[in-house]
Amino acid sequence: MVNYSRAHLCQCLSRLATVKRNSVVTITGDRRKTGEGFVQGVLSLARGLIELGVLSGDVVAISSFNSDGYLEWLLAVAYIGGIIAPINYRWSFKEACLAMSTIRPVMLVTDESCNHWYSELQSNAIPSLKCHVSLGSPSSDFIKRWNILTADMLKVHPLRSSPLNCSWAPEDAVIVCFTSGSTGRPKGVMISHSALIVQSLAKIAIVGYGLFAYCSVMPHWWFVISYGHANEQHCVTSLITVPAIMADLVTLIRVKKTWKGRDNIKKILNGGGGLSIELTKMPPNASQKLSFFQLTE
Repeated sequence: MVNYSRAHLCQCLSRLATVKRNSVVTITGDRRKTGEGFVQGVLSLARGLIELGVLSGDVVAISSFNSDGYLEWLLAVAYIGGIIAPINYRWSFKEACLAMSTIRPVMLVTDESCNHWYSELQSNAIPSLKCHVSLGSPSSDFIKRWNILTADMLKVHPLRSSPLNCSWAPEDAVIVCFTSGSTGRPKGVMISHSALIVQSLAKIAIVGYGLFAYCSVMPHWWFVISYGHANEQHCVTSLITVPAIMADLVTLIRVKKTWKGRDNIKKILNGGGGLSIELTKMPPNASQKLSFFQLTE
């Protein structure tokens, strides 16, 4: 059950499971999830985290490529009153350690993008960590060698447990957003449920998205070819991107002049910095009217 008198990031789940019950809401590679399936995944993971001993107010760090699994973790940690701390997978292990030393996470979740961290994690470089979880499907030998868990190991089927209620961390904190700060060292800013929801709704209103009318396609954003193929294959109409990806996408379009995906795109929501004058004048299709909006988080 959800207490609607108090803002919580997971208040959308019950409606998502009902309105989009049999409709696809996420696409990652060849994997598609309906509203019901996605919500079940979030709740199963939330139950598993509770059984593992993750408490309200505990911080869970996550560093991985974009995927439906990543989104499940964000919501599952929030559901049980935890605080999620996304770590940039492009950082070196030293930079990641600096960030995590300030938030003292009890758990670190990674995928193949962070395989180069494993050997250094064995040296107890982050004393607060109690366990390390892989978002992927590593081999049994890999699991034993690095002493890790997998997301599938943690998930608890709803029939095995009692109904689960939403919880909140102290001061309603839900996510830590890191920036490089003025010193060049990672600096974390704590954001509450209400602040994140209000900011998200404001951006949705500005862009003109409707409620529950969309399916989220989540390719690996670091690979612009995959990005372009996903847009073309799934007839993507809106993009959420950053300037670096936008620049790569424009380059891709210049090279692949017959790219069909550009004909579907109506809006681009840009964040993580302003777009150059060149990029604002060169949208995927010059005959289309695309709107560029700025994101703060």
